[in-house]
Amino acid sequence: MTSHTLFALATPPGRGAIAVIRLSGPETEQVLGRLGACGLTPRMASLRRLSHEGRLLDEALILRFVAPHSYTGEDAAELHLHGGRAVVEAVSDALVQLGVRPAEPGEFTRRAFENGRMDLAQAEAVADLIDAETSAQTQQALGQLGGALSQTYQGFRRDLLKALALVEAEIDFPDEEIPDNLARTAGPVLDELVLDLKRAMSDADRGRRVRDGYRIVLIGETNAGKSSLFNALVSREAAIVTAIPGTTRDVLDAELVINGYAVTLSDTAGLRESQDVVEAEGIRRARARADAADLRLWVRGPGDPEGAAAEFVRPDDLLVLTKSDLSEPVEPNGQTFVTVSTRTGEGMGELHDWLASRLERDLAGADFPAVTRERHRRRLAEALISVEAGRRALDIAPEMAGDDLRRAADALARVTGAIGVEDVLGEVFSTFCIGK
Repeated sequence: MTSHTLFALATPPGRGAIAVIRLSGPETEQVLGRLGACGLTPRMASLRRLSHEGRLLDEALILRFVAPHSYTGEDAAELHLHGGRAVVEAVSDALVQLGVRPAEPGEFTRRAFENGRMDLAQAEAVADLIDAETSAQTQQALGQLGGALSQTYQGFRRDLLKALALVEAEIDFPDEEIPDNLARTAGPVLDELVLDLKRAMSDADRGRRVRDGYRIVLIGETNAGKSSLFNALVSREAAIVTAIPGTTRDVLDAELVINGYAVTLSDTAGLRESQDVVEAEGIRRARARADAADLRLWVRGPGDPEGAAAEFVRPDDLLVLTKSDLSEPVEPNGQTFVTVSTRTGEGMGELHDWLASRLERDLAGADFPAVTRERHRRRLAEALISVEAGRRALDIAPEMAGDDLRRAADALARVTGAIGVEDVLGEVFSTFCIGK
């Protein structure tokens, strides 16, 4: 595939010990030669004095990669420069003058995909790995980059093609010596595939929670101690705490890590009837956030009635009884709870352990690699609908099942980019940083 040679800074901009500029494309070796970096042994670091038009640019370590044995599958190189801003700008200007084009976001990885170095699901994992801020996000991205998700979809597709071959053999060769009702033997294969796709669909939200963060929302009446608990959990004074009811009037978010998992914790306005327009809007937002949460912490102070918060609590949510230093809490019936005091720290360790256990339960382990993106989930849904339609047709008219099974196979192939990906390439690679 012929393409322009491009370059990008692969390390963060600004002052640093080392700055790495990456090059990729058919003119890479020629460009290196014009900078004075000749006679490079592939995949071995070599020290060279880089210059352009008689001006010394830097003394740098150069790594050269020969196609197809590079990240992009093209001739490529890395210039390990001294990290001063002036050095990077001088080398970048020289590359532009030599006809090398600055790369767009994600262009290196897009070329890797187009040159068969990785499939589309693996390319998305590269972006997830760069953005990973927790150990769980890192492990999930590494698994997908290693091909775990792609192999699962390819396995689904192989089962589909096996069933499709059985169906079409009976249709296309009715006069040959083919066992009667061969198409019917595809039924058990499709039945098992339907179960696998349903299990993958039911697990689809787990990957989103690991990648984007598990959403925990504090709900309760005014002055129940939500903001104090919020501050204690995030270990800073993020929310204003006063004795005046209705102090919190909007949703306040904070990012934290619990047991290696990313969590978005939200403090919300106290739930009550209010004629204040601003507070009423805050309460509306609190209700909406509680509805969308992965977990609700129902916060109640001593003597607080159940109130409006009770309608949002689900059986596996947690009741947090606050201000235990002021009054002995009354243990509720039928609701899992912990008792805490943000003033003395009592119960905070128990609460943290409960949250860590809950995150481990909801996010760790599964039969299938987690679905990480909405694009994947949609394709799974399309495949499941088509397989179920094909399975119903199989018992009525096998010749009608073929089209449904082909549509299902196509939907699964689109996840890895085997077919029909032009409409999603721009969307996928636009989210990357420049240099990847």
